[in-house]
Amino acid sequence: MITQTVGHLLQEHVTLDLECIDRLYLNAYQPRLQTGGGVVSFFKQHRGAQVASTTLMAPMSRAFVKHIRAFARDEGVALERFERGVRKDDVTQGYLASFQGTEGVLYIGVAQEKCASFRVEKRINPASGQPFPWLARTTVRCNQYYFYLVDDDFGPLFIKFSGYFPYTARVCLNGHEYLKRQLARRGVDYEALDNGLLSCVRPDLAQQLADGLDEWRIEGVVRKWLARLPSPFTAADRAAGFNYELSVLQAEFARTQVFDRPLAGRCFFEEVIRENLDLGRPSQVSLIFNRRVTRRTPGTFRTRVVTTGVTPALHVSYQDSKIKQYFKEDRALRTETTVNNTRNFGIGKKLANLPALREVGFTANRRLLHVETLSQDCRVGAQVFDRVTTRRTVAGQTAAALKFGDPRVMALCQALVLFALLPQGFRHAGLREHVAQLLGTTPAQYRTGQMTYDLRRLRLHGLIERLPSSRRYRVTSAGLRIALFFTKVHSRLLRGGLSQVFDPTDASASRPLNLALNRVEKLIDGQIQCAKIAA
Repeated sequence: MITQTVGHLLQEHVTLDLECIDRLYLNAYQPRLQTGGGVVSFFKQHRGAQVASTTLMAPMSRAFVKHIRAFARDEGVALERFERGVRKDDVTQGYLASFQGTEGVLYIGVAQEKCASFRVEKRINPASGQPFPWLARTTVRCNQYYFYLVDDDFGPLFIKFSGYFPYTARVCLNGHEYLKRQLARRGVDYEALDNGLLSCVRPDLAQQLADGLDEWRIEGVVRKWLARLPSPFTAADRAAGFNYELSVLQAEFARTQVFDRPLAGRCFFEEVIRENLDLGRPSQVSLIFNRRVTRRTPGTFRTRVVTTGVTPALHVSYQDSKIKQYFKEDRALRTETTVNNTRNFGIGKKLANLPALREVGFTANRRLLHVETLSQDCRVGAQVFDRVTTRRTVAGQTAAALKFGDPRVMALCQALVLFALLPQGFRHAGLREHVAQLLGTTPAQYRTGQMTYDLRRLRLHGLIERLPSSRRYRVTSAGLRIALFFTKVHSRLLRGGLSQVFDPTDASASRPLNLALNRVEKLIDGQIQCAKIAA
């Protein structure tokens, strides 16, 4: 049985470690057609209509559908309606298996789905009291046209057009498929993993190529196919500035770590599940994603451990986003952050914000792995323990001891574990509020002066450091290790172990720890009897 720590397993038993954008789901929309006023301007000012009405949209939709059918006929591709209950991916895999070449259209799928559109409603002018027509946004059911494609640079992808005005489109592509194409074009040997890589003779080049998948390359491939595929807008519309823009609907940022053998991977995940079942608590989720979670923050914050058959998976949720950790094909650990709403992190939705978004996603993966690693290896030596738990003088300033077991010290250590991963550090007020909660009191009772005193002794003992030219503090590497050690020993070892011995309400005769202590006590009594010094 493997007994190494999580850190040792990741350092010694991982043969490939790769960060790459996984699935990216984009929205292609007409920014000038998102409001009723914009639609009126399109029909009246641009196309010269006397009145803007939804009746003007129907001819556009019919022409668009006619264009799609002609395109399918000219390209010699199937126009297939998706039946209820049939997975689109399964249908696509069948077409991919018979596809010849490196680029082209696989087929066009049709499915009826809900989409956003406009309708005319009657409104009343508050000044005159007269009714007037108004274009308002609504939801309708209409045909969606899926263009399944194979791109020379990106591999399989699809673009889905709504069959009704304003003809919003969706784009779905995969960063790992892009990476495989780029490696193959350079003649670099690799072994494919389902939606990833299992091995690569040039892992450094693979990471370089994955990092090179930026917003410009993504926009380039989308623009290329938008120009080739049927469009509901004419050349005159596009020349007048009615062009699609791209925004991020969903983005997956994946870190794949391939283990040298399945047993090492399973050992890792068993340890992770045992140590980190509480990662979904609001305080820890806020640190993983670097977003503060309060009672007013909408959404759910939880950890789920799922076992389908014998394959475990760990899910950490934060508002509309989540981190998922699981095994692929019993060989690779996949840590994957899925962002479903960029606004959760104060980032705009436009594709131009992809660099900031990928920093959020990959940093969240790293923080999760960092927490899992440190929680398994937080031992400190006797010298460090003695130094922290005794009074200390640094540069003429005296710091009181951080006594192990003292409720206030333990609350400080628990708070430091939570605040340690904040990249920009923490402030006096934020730490004070959290320590007060851990002490079971209020910030008013845990006074500002007490927090200042505690910050001073934490700093002089080397557990925290003050960031230059700021009022923020950051937990040091040694401070995080000490805080973890104090917290785990107190909460999991002493509190749990001593409760087995000293709980008078519990029938503890059968507990292993009590049996061992009773045996030791009897042996000591025997030695006292032999020495003839018994009372």
